[in-house]
Amino acid sequence: MSSAYDLGANLVRRIYEKRIDAPAILDAGTHFPNAAKFTTAWQEIRGEALAVKLNKVPRFHDIMPEQAEISANDGLDWRMFVLKAYDMTIPQNLARMPTLSRLLSECPEVKSAAVSFLAPRKHIPAHRGPFRGIMRFHLGLVIPKQADGRPATVMMINHEEKRIADGECMLWDDTFEHEVMNNADQPRVALLLDVWRPEMPLDMEILSRLIVRGVQMGMHYRGMSFAG
Repeated sequence: MSSAYDLGANLVRRIYEKRIDAPAILDAGTHFPNAAKFTTAWQEIRGEALAVKLNKVPRFHDIMPEQAEISANDGLDWRMFVLKAYDMTIPQNLARMPTLSRLLSECPEVKSAAVSFLAPRKHIPAHRGPFRGIMRFHLGLVIPKQADGRPATVMMINHEEKRIADGECMLWDDTFEHEVMNNADQPRVALLLDVWRPEMPLDMEILSRLIVRGVQMGMHYRGMSFAG
């Protein structure tokens, strides 16, 4: 990642860590009640995701060059079909996933939404997100299995191993160090949502809204493309 990005991310993290004391793994029922809508519809979402042409979906570092260190690290693809990015919708992508599009319209607390395609044997090295104002929601759509039947995709979050299977979800704070390994010969497909953290202190609520607005302005300025 660029040094400017790293410096900014470290500063933002320190500010939030002083004001918001949160665990790495969060209870979805408490912090994101609408999670149930997505888990109930996971098979329909999976069908829509699999209809997307994988080779047309941009790689993560094509969208965000600052993330090349974790996306292009091993020459294997991490592709992201983005439907919503910090409240900016991508109409042509939403039109290709009508079930997911409807759910997103019902859940304004979801600020970003993407389907993540992780290539076989892809490793995303340890890193930290910058922004505790949102929480990360994972929903397994196509999770390969190991010979022992366990999910082959391993997530290390705050040095603790986590695995989810098809139709299972997890809500967590990506400002904690995390890495991902797809230990299978098949791709992993998952739905990733960024969810607004409820009941933040007022100063953090204001800062969070300013950060979102700043990211939106940056995307407009750079003319980022999410076409898939």
